[in-house]
Amino acid sequence: MPKLPRVTSTEAIKALEKLGFAKVRQKGSHVIMKKHLSNGDKTQIGCVIPLHNKTLAVGTLKSILNQANVSVDEFIQAL
Repeated sequence: MPKLPRVTSTEAIKALEKLGFAKVRQKGSHVIMKKHLSNGDKTQIGCVIPLHNKTLAVGTLKSILNQANVSVDEFIQAL
């Protein structure tokens, strides 16, 4: 498994948008993104991204990718 890249929150949001996620809302400095699954259910995958002016901590990025069910390889390709 490759190392997690050091990215800002805006770069992470753009990468997740390329993977099919959409911004649903923003509350303060946190952006909530969701993705509808294509299996016909109303099931969604969601994640919360802190919108700060610095790079995301490695643990925070790992948590975001776990919430979104996105692998590190998929995320790197979407950057």
